Amino acid sequence: MVDVKRKQKVYWEANLYDDSMSFVSQYGEDLVKWLNPQNGERIVDFGCGTGDLAAQIASLGSEVIGVDISPEMVERAQNKYSHLTFQCADGMSWNAEQTYDAVFSNAALHWMKDAEAAIRSMTKGLRPEGRLVVEFGGHRNVEAIVTAVRETLQARNREDAFVMPWYFPTVGEYSTLLEKAGLEVRSAILFDRPTRLDNGENGMKVWLNMFGTAMFPRASEEESAIWIEEAVERLKEMQFKQGEWTADYRRLRIYAIKLRDEMI
Repeated sequence: MVDVKRKQKVYWEANLYDDSMSFVSQYGEDLVKWLNPQNGERIVDFGCGTGDLAAQIASLGSEVIGVDISPEMVERAQNKYSHLTFQCADGMSWNAEQTYDAVFSNAALHWMKDAEAAIRSMTKGLRPEGRLVVEFGGHRNVEAIVTAVRETLQARNREDAFVMPWYFPTVGEYSTLLEKAGLEVRSAILFDRPTRLDNGENGMKVWLNMFGTAMFPRASEEESAIWIEEAVERLKEMQFKQGEWTADYRRLRIYAIKLRDEMI
């Protein structure tokens, strides 16, 4: 069942995402082990994308609700996994209709720039002693890519077009927000995870077309194409080796337990 009520459209190329960004879900498989889903548990996959990890969690016996802001992602997830429940909603204002035992999120929370709102949203329905298991972009994530884009715009006297679309916190910053919301952080790790991109020589171009255009959302298609080509050239020396592109990912992984009702 798909809930299509939305305040804002966020467009994603869901088919291309599945074809070219499969590493997102593949890296998330290890996070599922941290979650350790139990038979009969109700679990929310917060920022579920096209549903692959939600399906993996459900295969272990849990009841899963997937939530994502993109109608394209939710539609593809529902088509792939018709036996599961997906909701189309903004993660910074979603309201759970029932309580749940755990909330899981992989590679999504850095898109939710109002971190307090996102934490409030995903933990409001979490039962006492329920767990939160999340991984997302941490401090200085994709720093080389962001720098290359900014330098490209600066060289063209168009730095006014730049927008930082992501929230990449430190361990202390995000742990503090969780503690303020009534959770006890049991584990928090910030680590480098250089990530090989698919699509060979076109890997960085595909990545920038999928994600990077969020850094210049008001650009025309022609401007975007030119700026991406120039940013790719700036990145080649450090990020392109032996015919493969690597993105300089840094991830923040957190395991926390809810002790009380949220305070924010």
